[in-house]
Amino acid sequence: METAVLAGGCFWCTEAVFQRVDGVEKVISGYTGGTIKNPAYREITTGRTGHAEAIMIEYNSDIITFKELLDIFFVTHDPTTLNQQGADRGTQYRSAIFYVNDEQRKIAEEMILNLGKEKVFKDPIVTQVDKYEAFYNAEHYHQDYYNQNSNQGYCQFVINPKLDKLQATFKEKLKKEKQN
Repeated sequence: METAVLAGGCFWCTEAVFQRVDGVEKVISGYTGGTIKNPAYREITTGRTGHAEAIMIEYNSDIITFKELLDIFFVTHDPTTLNQQGADRGTQYRSAIFYVNDEQRKIAEEMILNLGKEKVFKDPIVTQVDKYEAFYNAEHYHQDYYNQNSNQGYCQFVINPKLDKLQATFKEKLKKEKQN
């Protein structure tokens, strides 16, 4: 098993996306990239701790590569808005890749460079590439949020379009039970 740590706005969104990807064994919502140990959600939402809402992914690299995870990451969130995803605003909603080794750093930096050269996005990519230091699990009520609350308004209006995009763009990468 390998580990990837990604921040793409609200962790409910990124968790729901990557739970559906074949080769992903586990997705945990949490906090990373900040200055205090064991932060709580109420602290994160102030934006003063420096943490991002993020997910830790455990994946089987024989089934899906880190680069393929990043392909999905860049398609299912907006990497061009600084400290924002949709209506969610603040440094805790920034786009970031927290690399766990030099190989991941190189892949992430190269991908961002290539996406920029290819002008895949209208605006410049602002995704940060930072060294992974520590990850703190979010509170239990944040874990598996979409699967337990899919009828909620936020899930319907914010997460469902991301899942539709995932389905349309990466159907062959989805777990068989998660395909429409």
